[in-house]
Amino acid sequence: MANLALLVLFPLSWFAPLLRAGLLPLFGLNEISVISGITKLWQSDMLLAGLVTLFALIAPMAKTIGITLVHYARVSPRAMPVLQVLGKLAMADIFLIALYIVIVKSVGLGRVETAWGLYLFTFCVLLSLGVSHLTARTLKVR
Repeated sequence: MANLALLVLFPLSWFAPLLRAGLLPLFGLNEISVISGITKLWQSDMLLAGLVTLFALIAPMAKTIGITLVHYARVSPRAMPVLQVLGKLAMADIFLIALYIVIVKSVGLGRVETAWGLYLFTFCVLLSLGVSHLTARTLKVR
């Protein structure tokens, strides 16, 4: 059931505000989501945009759909190692976002605040890792 919830929660987390960022503390903050970030990246750096799209959108949903198919016996449990790797790729986004926050805050020119979408996205990635771990244990797949 948790895995099915991820089919709704992941897309919601992509549109939710991850960060509020502004150039100087005196100016207003702009909200940044996974989708708005990817949209901006497509205009300036297509390779990075492709990687972020893979890690933030495609890998988590492919894994979630794959595990759902395993749960409903539509895919062999032998696919679990591949699905677990897809989940680990999604974790890379969390570290990238944290790195961006640290860099911007250390420069001191900008202002960055985390928003609720960052917590939702992190929760989705961690829940997905947990579901795949429990599924693999239940199926005795390594």
